[in-house]
Amino acid sequence: MASELNRETPESNGKATGGLKPTTAMLLADAIASPGEHPRFMRSLTLHFAETTIFLVAVIGAIALGLGITAYFAEHHYVLAYLVAYAGFRFSDLIVREDAEDSPPREELSRRIAAQLPILLVFAAAPFERTYAYGGSAPAWASALGLLLELLGMWLALGARIQLGFFTAGRTPQRPVLVTRGFYRYLRHPIYAGTFLVTFAWTIIYGAPVAAILTLIIGAILAQRRIKSEEAMLRARFGEEYDDYQSVTDALVPVIW
Repeated sequence: MASELNRETPESNGKATGGLKPTTAMLLADAIASPGEHPRFMRSLTLHFAETTIFLVAVIGAIALGLGITAYFAEHHYVLAYLVAYAGFRFSDLIVREDAEDSPPREELSRRIAAQLPILLVFAAAPFERTYAYGGSAPAWASALGLLLELLGMWLALGARIQLGFFTAGRTPQRPVLVTRGFYRYLRHPIYAGTFLVTFAWTIIYGAPVAAILTLIIGAILAQRRIKSEEAMLRARFGEEYDDYQSVTDALVPVIW
């Protein structure tokens, strides 16, 4: 799960503002027109594409291993729909994501790939459980529910990332302001929540209860660690303001967590 450190910059009159972020096409055109002036952008874009391409190839390999055959996709429309939507989600996330770290390229790419390993396990485990434990296909209602959960998670994760970028446009390290609008009004980590929902939906698509339970348990542990680390940084940055925000919002799941 990508970091969603939460900052917003006010205008001089004290009101929060945020202009639209330049599009990737605009930045890429500038980089081509002025070589050498955008090395960070070009390196970041290259890392994003490399990470996403490797991950999607690995996902297909993991699914093929779990199923034993790739021809299965053509016979299961909900699975195919999930994969098409998921590929769109990954590349859309690539476009709107904003890096918060400046690590060496090789180290950064290794870190990102390692962070995706639990998701790859889910992609392998769910079809494996269905194929070799139960046989046949999941009930149509379960697959339809899984696809609906995936679309809901995509809407939440991408919407939150776009909102975060919009509300933090023009920020500076000296003037960070906590984002508490949009989805962040209700959840402190809506990007994590949406990404988790997308992943969990895969186990529903296949009607794989064991994989679903393991996904919930392992996902909760990993999310707790990531949230604890990130909120420690946010608390150090915003102090009492973040404590007040934390007291009136949920971290990941409304009412429950």
